[in-house]
Amino acid sequence: MQAICVHNFGGPEVMRLEEMPSLQPGSGQVVVRVKAAGVNPVDTYIRAGLYAAPPFPFTPGFDAAGEVEELGPGVSRVAVGQKVYTAGTLSGAYAQQTLCEEAQVHPLPLGISWAQGASLGIPYGIAYRALFQRARALPGETVLVHGASGGVGTAAIQLARAAGLRVIGTGGTPRGRELAAQQGAHQVLDHHAPAYMEEVLKLTGGRGVEIILEMLANVNLGKDLKVLAPGGRVVVIGSRGPVEIDPRDALSREGAILGALIFGATPQEYAGIHAALTAGLENGTLRPVIGRELPLAEAPKAHQKVLEPGAYGKIILVP
Repeated sequence: MQAICVHNFGGPEVMRLEEMPSLQPGSGQVVVRVKAAGVNPVDTYIRAGLYAAPPFPFTPGFDAAGEVEELGPGVSRVAVGQKVYTAGTLSGAYAQQTLCEEAQVHPLPLGISWAQGASLGIPYGIAYRALFQRARALPGETVLVHGASGGVGTAAIQLARAAGLRVIGTGGTPRGRELAAQQGAHQVLDHHAPAYMEEVLKLTGGRGVEIILEMLANVNLGKDLKVLAPGGRVVVIGSRGPVEIDPRDALSREGAILGALIFGATPQEYAGIHAALTAGLENGTLRPVIGRELPLAEAPKAHQKVLEPGAYGKIILVP
C-alpha cells in the first residue's frame, strides 16, 4: 500500500509518497481501508518537530474515513466492510490503509461522505470538548467563535446552534464570513476591521459574551478578555506563539482562561464526544464542510494550505 512517510523533521517537502507493507491487525486492532484523510494544523507541527512525534519513519495524520478491512482478535464493535471514521490511529492516516485501536474507530452514518467522515476526529472533537467539557456551555449563552470559517470553527457553530447557544462568528474574508453565516452564526464580523471587538459589545448590549473559542490566542487573547461577560470563559484551541495580556481584564470579570486539547480527554470524555458526534450526524445537525480535496501525493501542498489565512472548511487528502 502507499503512504506518506516522514524520515526527518522539516518543511512540507519532507513528506514523500512511498510503497509500504500492508498492515496487519493485532489483538483489539482494526485495519481501515482509507477513502479520505483529514489534514489538521497539528499534523504540520508534528512534521516540523514542534510536537512529540512517533519514531522515524512515520506517517502523519489522525483523522480518516473508510471501510473496515480486517479485524484483530477480540474486536466486536465494528465489522468487516463497515463504513467508519477514525479519531486517532496507530500508523497514521495519510495512507491507503491505517491501523487503529478498536476504540479509535466509530461508525459513519449513511449519507455522510468519506470526506466529511475524515473531517470529524480532531475538528469536531475539539470543538465539542471546548464548548461542553471545558467551557460547560449552557443553552441561552452567547459564544464568540474567533475564527469561524475553518474546520473547527464551522464545527463549533453547528454544535453551538444545536445546543441552543447564540453564536457570533468572525472571519477574515467575505467568503469565510458567508460560510459562517450559512452554518448558522447569528452575527458574523470581520476580524480585520479595526473596531470589530467593540461591535461584539454592542451586539450583547455591553454585557459581553459568556464563551470565546479562540483559534489564534497569540493574536487575540488580550482582546478577548475585554469582551467577556462576568464569569465568562475563553477557551484556547490554537496559538502560534506568546501573547501579552492584562490580568486585570480577567480579574475584573472573574473570567477564566482555559486550554482545550483533544489528546487530554479521558477515555470516558472521549467516548462521550463521539457518542454526541454520531448522534448529531444521524439527526442532521452536524454536516462537515469540505473546502478542498487533494490527491494523497499532494500532502506537502495541503500542509501549506492548512496554515494560510482565510481558512474555509476542511482540507482532505484522497488516497
